[in-house]
Amino acid sequence: YYLVRAWPFATAHLVDADGEHERLEVLDGSPREVIRSNNEVRCVLPDQKVVIIDEAGGRRAFPARLPASFAGLAENYRIRKGETTRVAGYETQQIVLEPRDDLRFGHQLWAEQGSGLLLKARMVDGQGQVIEQFTFSEVRIGNVERAALAPRYRKDEEWRVVNTRGSEVSQQDAGWKVGALPGFELTSVVRRPLGGERGEVVHMVFSDGLAALSLFIEPLPAGEMGEQGVQRSGPINIYKRVVEGHQLTVLGEVPVRAVQRLGDAVTR
Repeated sequence: YYLVRAWPFATAHLVDADGEHERLEVLDGSPREVIRSNNEVRCVLPDQKVVIIDEAGGRRAFPARLPASFAGLAENYRIRKGETTRVAGYETQQIVLEPRDDLRFGHQLWAEQGSGLLLKARMVDGQGQVIEQFTFSEVRIGNVERAALAPRYRKDEEWRVVNTRGSEVSQQDAGWKVGALPGFELTSVVRRPLGGERGEVVHMVFSDGLAALSLFIEPLPAGEMGEQGVQRSGPINIYKRVVEGHQLTVLGEVPVRAVQRLGDAVTR
């Protein structure tokens, strides 16, 4: 159980006999709210009067950013204990993960010593420069009321519900092959409708247990050339290329080399 306030969001998390429940609210800019009940995720956009429904899958959200198991991480990261320090009023233990190659970033994690709850996380590049950082400013562990999980926004008949759930398929049935990326394994393949007559997009996820890459493959409309090249959005690197009338997009919180290498290894 925990209740957190950390600019620019607040979140409450509860595990009981019915499973895992979470509510996250963005505190800055346009109002947004994410409600999760086990694997179902509802993203509420009150300004647009839209609710987007999806499934969480195996990817865990921050602050549960620590991997479920460290067993396989040592193959790709050198893991060591760092300093003990206070974060948001709690004593924490720092865990440092240094990548063994140039296909992933380094991570510095601070976990509360009593519960193991992650209170601070920092992602760094090969030169030790900070790429992204999360820090909780207010935390209450235990005794979380269910009212903290209740939606703030109530939808009515004017709201639009968008269901983005896809169907799990095998990689063979998806019709695409992807060459190996050292340390990363394919964890899911989902086919999702694009709407109208645009066909379907294939979404593959690859993970090393901590970092993850998403590969999207969607058919290009007749006459469209598609996009090529590298882009960046904050800590996320994006690589796009066109293969046999399909737009391929690879993205993840990994170095450019990783998204390019994965994208160039995709064939029909």
